[in-house]
Amino acid sequence: MDSFEFNKIAGGVLGTLLFVMGLGIFSDSLFSRSHSEKPGYALPAEEVHAAATAAAPAGEPLPVLLAKADPKKGESNAKVCTTCHNLAKDGAPKATGPNLYGVVERAVASTGYAYSDAIKAKGGNWSYEALNQFITNPKGYIAGTKMGYGGEKDPAKRADIIAFLRSLADTPAPLPAK
Repeated sequence: MDSFEFNKIAGGVLGTLLFVMGLGIFSDSLFSRSHSEKPGYALPAEEVHAAATAAAPAGEPLPVLLAKADPKKGESNAKVCTTCHNLAKDGAPKATGPNLYGVVERAVASTGYAYSDAIKAKGGNWSYEALNQFITNPKGYIAGTKMGYGGEKDPAKRADIIAFLRSLADTPAPLPAK
């Protein structure tokens, strides 16, 4: 191959590279991206913090909601719970959540499930109010919980779910006084 042949091949390769580079510069000028002042994405930390500090949801008090609650509606609303929790009387805990049979007024972290340190540190019982706050926003009520559920914002649906969970017991816990 003589030098003239080599120059034609090198010129073709360099011309192609120059064309591709120019095409990239031209397309960047057509489709410019806006750059944010601060890198990353804004996370909704304020909303979680506000929900965690709220003492009780607005509206009717929990005893009134529980008196009107429908366990049958709660059963259908609690179907999402069965993906991680067992609801059977003598059922073993699932890998992702403890058995919820008899959970109302049961001691926190008392069954044979590998609870997170945050749940173990919480202590106390799963009272109606504690269940209500936990179902509203699990990570806001107990920061560090392994529960991945985002929470139920509708107080009536929460009351139905709690009424259903109450029915999952040999002797259901008495409803709180109004």
